[in-house]
Amino acid sequence: MPRSQLLTIAALVITAFIFHTASAQLPIKIPKISKPKGQPAPTEGGQPTSNNETEPAKAQPESRNDTKPASAANGEDQPTIAKDSVQVTAFTFSVYRKNYDVWSWVPKIEYRVNGPIASGSQLYIEFTIPGSGPWVKFDCQTEATQKGASMKTECGGRQISEDKGSIYNGPVNFAIRLRNELAGGDQTLFTGKMKVAKVHSNEEGPKAANHFVFYVDHDWNLPIGYVFYEPEDRWDRDDPRRWAKPKFSLAFWTRGESSGFAEPHLFHGGKEVGKVFYNGAEVSKPNCSTTEVQHNTTQSTTPAGQFIWTRWKCTFYSVLPWDKTPNRTEGIFGSMYLFNENPGDYEIKVMYQGHLIRSLKFAVDAEGKVVDNGIAAANKLGSDRVIVPVQVIGEQDGPWDRMAWKTDAFYGNPLTGFNPN
Repeated sequence: MPRSQLLTIAALVITAFIFHTASAQLPIKIPKISKPKGQPAPTEGGQPTSNNETEPAKAQPESRNDTKPASAANGEDQPTIAKDSVQVTAFTFSVYRKNYDVWSWVPKIEYRVNGPIASGSQLYIEFTIPGSGPWVKFDCQTEATQKGASMKTECGGRQISEDKGSIYNGPVNFAIRLRNELAGGDQTLFTGKMKVAKVHSNEEGPKAANHFVFYVDHDWNLPIGYVFYEPEDRWDRDDPRRWAKPKFSLAFWTRGESSGFAEPHLFHGGKEVGKVFYNGAEVSKPNCSTTEVQHNTTQSTTPAGQFIWTRWKCTFYSVLPWDKTPNRTEGIFGSMYLFNENPGDYEIKVMYQGHLIRSLKFAVDAEGKVVDNGIAAANKLGSDRVIVPVQVIGEQDGPWDRMAWKTDAFYGNPLTGFNPN
């Protein structure tokens, strides 16, 4: 190899060694990759701690199901009783103190409680006979219930021991109470008074002389009716679609046995409305076929069938308060009758076996809502129904006390501002 080439290679090796040594001594900074900021550690209460580098928290909309403690000092958010749900009856035992020649009775009750009902709560009932003091006390099935919801319960009757049976008849006081041994406290939700009477059973013979059947007099119910809307059940309770196309219903009471169902007729401006026909025949007829409540005696009586009180629900299938469904279409039998398109005064006449038996009046506003006469609110009814006076027509109900509503309505809690006459 020529000498000149050797000198060139040697020079390149020396240059590379000098450059490598210099670069090892120079500090070369490599940028660090920043780590993502983690969420603040939660506190014991489950809420994140504050962080100055995060945006201020935005207010969240209040949930309809949010509840406050039932023992709130300000008295709000307490459980209440739906007064129209309280139903008390007499359950007759065919024995009295082990004597089967004498019959006795104990109370049975059902009612609905509007939430909130706090965890650990227990509903119970106390019955008192005037002049004799406390008689029976028993618990009712209770469930924790959120505000905006309600629970229905019933208790007494066969659940009460036969040795508690009484042969007394007359006024009886009672109270619906709620205790909570977890939170502490005991409160009265409802107080009432009922009239207990007796009638002889249908049994005959010397041993049946004291076989009396006991019942609670409910004549006060007959002049009281209800007008209300019902949501579509196929949607969840908080889904607004439940009220896009609600049903229109009413309820009224009768006394005595009934065979067949009554027929309601709706009038506006003196003309019957809400009728739908197909090929000349009426279709989608409204009817009163649903029994909401029935008070019947435990045993058969003589006379028979007179001591039965029934609350019937009537539904109009071709009449709607409004139709707010997004794809509103006519039914197969034509368009529905809508209250929001026909505001004003209305009358419902109820027929039974060709005879007029009831008449009641109400009004709706331009939005299709039933005009509240203020009776339910003034008397803290505890439900979304509008109370309306009912005119009882004819003799279909047999003899009954037409003045009972003045003192006995809702078990001794008569309605303020109510007059059926």
